[in-house]
Amino acid sequence: MLMETDYFCKKNRLKKFLFILLVSVSFFSCIKINLFEKQAALPAQRWYYSNVPTFTFHIDDTTSLYNVYIVLRHTDLYNYNNIWLRIGSDSPSDSMHYQNINIPLANDSKGWSGTGMDDIYEVRQNISAGPLSFKKPGDYTFSIAQIMRENPLMYILNIGIRVEKIKM
Repeated sequence: MLMETDYFCKKNRLKKFLFILLVSVSFFSCIKINLFEKQAALPAQRWYYSNVPTFTFHIDDTTSLYNVYIVLRHTDLYNYNNIWLRIGSDSPSDSMHYQNINIPLANDSKGWSGTGMDDIYEVRQNISAGPLSFKKPGDYTFSIAQIMRENPLMYILNIGIRVEKIKM
C-alpha cells in the first residue's frame, strides 16, 4: 500500500512540474524582446572600401527612445588604435543621411578596449551622444563603410549594428 501511494505522489508531482513548466514557457514566449542586432562577416578579415554592409530593421513604436550601437570585432593584429567609419541612415520616406565617427579601439595605457577572448576583441560604440527617437514607423536602414586610409583594412572580422529600445 505504501509503494502504491508513493507512486501516485511522484506522478502528481511530475504533473505539477510539467504544468508549471508549460505555463512558464507560454508566458515567456509572449514577451517581446526590444532588441535588433545583426552583423556582417568580412571575408578573409579584409574590409574593402567597396564592401558596405547594410542593416534594415522595423520600428513601430515612435514614442520610445533607442540606443544605436556599432558592433565591431577585430583581432589583436589590427594595426591601429582606432577606426573611422561612415554611417549612413535611411528612414521611411527620407533620403540617406551620413555621419563620420571615430571609434577608439585601444589606448597606450590599457591596451585593447571592449571585451576580448584570446586574440579577438569586440567593441560596442554608441553612434550618438544620447538616445535616438525614430519619428516615423517603418523600415530603417543603416550602412557602415570604413574610411581609413588603408584598403583593404586588415584584421576586421565583423561589423554590425545593435538597436536597443530603452525601457521607461
